[in-house]
Amino acid sequence: MALYEHIYLARQDLTAQQSEALTEQFKTIVTGLGGAIGKVEYWGVKSLAYRIKKNRKAHFTLINVDAPPAALAEAERQWSINEDILRFLTIRVEALEDGPSAMLRKRDDDDRGDRGDRPDRGDRGDRRPPRGPRGPRRDDNAEGGQF
Repeated sequence: MALYEHIYLARQDLTAQQSEALTEQFKTIVTGLGGAIGKVEYWGVKSLAYRIKKNRKAHFTLINVDAPPAALAEAERQWSINEDILRFLTIRVEALEDGPSAMLRKRDDDDRGDRGDRPDRGDRGDRRPPRGPRGPRRDDNAEGGQF
């Protein structure tokens, strides 16, 4: 069987429980057709870069899947019918990532507030000194031209 990472975006007006129900629906489809579900990460409600079907935010969920291609084809067919799903993306990968994904690691870094001990965001003591005075400005109109 092949390994996949599946991400779906659900409408913003759904509750977290309804989003979890969509995940359970996906799980039953995949496991019913001979697949297995790895980790499931709910990333929460996030802003979209642009409006999708009149929504500015969406519930994001990542699912690691080990399934035959037919199982994913059926799950994606079900997603395309469902009005609560704004977008979905399934990517075949060589190996599934253990531990939290990059999105959850980013959230953990932001929640801890430990930006000060990172070398690129210290106390800003490494700033360059201010520049000296500028030279004389070039006056383009002094030569008689327009520009």
